[in-house]
Amino acid sequence: MASGRIIFLNGTSSSGKSSIARELLTILDDGVFFHMAVDGFNAMRTKRQLGDEELDAALRRTRMGFHRSIAAMAEAGNDIVVDHVLSEPWRLLDCLTLLPAEDVLFVGVHCPLDELTRRELARGDRPSGLAAHQYERVHSHGDYDLECDTGTASPRECAQRIKEFLPHRSSPTAFTRLRLRHAGSPLR
Repeated sequence: MASGRIIFLNGTSSSGKSSIARELLTILDDGVFFHMAVDGFNAMRTKRQLGDEELDAALRRTRMGFHRSIAAMAEAGNDIVVDHVLSEPWRLLDCLTLLPAEDVLFVGVHCPLDELTRRELARGDRPSGLAAHQYERVHSHGDYDLECDTGTASPRECAQRIKEFLPHRSSPTAFTRLRLRHAGSPLR
């Protein structure tokens, strides 16, 4: 069985990843795609209050489980749209280790900081300043197959651009290049 394709959307909180993913599910017509969002995994966690140390450990396990779930779905032949925030280097390293690099279309989702702040306030469901905290970290690895800016393009326009790019992916992919660059890097 062939591995499924993975469209991996990476950007800060409130950058528009989920909106792009929803649009992709409506316009992609060459397979059956599933949207897997890290926020969905976070929502499954217990609602009781956790101390800082316990929460940090639970979040790390959640992210690791999320990464392995993506890999398992793709290995079973499913096409996936991933919605994630790679704000800590170990998250990217874990994904590089687990996911089939040549099957991943790595998409950077950008948005100007002032617009991120406006969206975050409008949403009201994120800690204030979260997107600003993630802003420099999320894209620090510096390599994508494709990049979108939701400050200048709608989620639909970004999704259309991804759809048009998908059959023309370059080889080696960004995941392949990043895997080679980070070979032997410890997961921290």
